[in-house]
Amino acid sequence: RVVVLDYGRKIADGTPEQVRSNQAVIDAYLGVSHG
Repeated sequence: RVVVLDYGRKIADGTPEQVRSNQAVIDAYLGVSHG
């Protein structure tokens, strides 16, 4: 089980596969592509 926090707020909770594909996690930790 993985829990992901962003500035102290839980943004995802689940299996590694679920968390890895969660858009909020991608945006918070990998950034957002601009084109």
